Amino acid sequence: MEILTPRDLKDKFKSPWIAPYKKILTMVDDDIVELVEYHPCVGGSEWMIYQYKRSSDLVLDSIRDGDKHTYLLKVGKSDMNLKPSFRAAGIEEVSVEGDEVRVVHSGLAGAGVGAAMCRGMAEGVNRVELYNVGGGSKVGRAGVITPRLEKIVIGIDDTDTKEEGATWTLANNIGMELDEMGFEYLNHVTVQLYPHNPNKTQNCVAIALVFAVKPGEKELLVKKTHELLKKYTLSDKTSIAVLEGIGIPEKLRSYAEAAKKSMITLEEAQLTANEVGVQLLEVTGAQGEIGALAALGLYDDLEEAVKVYY
Repeated sequence: MEILTPRDLKDKFKSPWIAPYKKILTMVDDDIVELVEYHPCVGGSEWMIYQYKRSSDLVLDSIRDGDKHTYLLKVGKSDMNLKPSFRAAGIEEVSVEGDEVRVVHSGLAGAGVGAAMCRGMAEGVNRVELYNVGGGSKVGRAGVITPRLEKIVIGIDDTDTKEEGATWTLANNIGMELDEMGFEYLNHVTVQLYPHNPNKTQNCVAIALVFAVKPGEKELLVKKTHELLKKYTLSDKTSIAVLEGIGIPEKLRSYAEAAKKSMITLEEAQLTANEVGVQLLEVTGAQGEIGALAALGLYDDLEEAVKVYY
């Protein structure tokens, strides 16, 4: 086994056969790991999504959004039975050790090169344990070690007025500002709410911002989000909701679905938040808690999030 840092790999492997990944992040919630990879290609990376889910029972789900892969993994080991074309690449081990996560990739031919050298050069990687160099007909195997992170999703609603403002743009700009502070801004999701709400400013949407943060930084992220919203909001009803961890409680998803189809009271929102362990915070007023909580319930289902129910 050879242990190499991203810098070591860049110095050692200078080849037209290597396309470095851009960034790799790993978020942990008990025995579940969410792996996010920014691939050097866009459409071509769909091959990885398809192969990984076929080849390894550690991969619970896999999604591609542009050049971003998201894999939902379980901690453990898998007996890899690689077969050209059919099961050409996969994940054979996932482990969490202190403040680090190890994901062992294996693959045939080009997938083996991707397992070690391409991933190992990415931002966010601490080091790579190189077991076998792939390429051609050879199997490549490598453990990619990354910092352990946590997933935090912040729902935001009611920041504009009938005269000016736009919640989705303000939320995105705040997300980008938070990213510059060191909080990894992963996604922005627009969630359509009940279109016949008489209190809406116009389109009636709420926003979910998704972050990966270092352990212990959740409170600082929430504090900074609150401060930025307080500074920029135009509404006296602005609120946020905060969800920790990977996965959405079923009761929270049901609440979000109901908020798309009917009026929800503030009391119902607060009761649901208490039951599912979501933190609600007023910025300028409590009314926004209804939509902010609903945004959390559908942040991982983009197609459902944007649907309009008449």
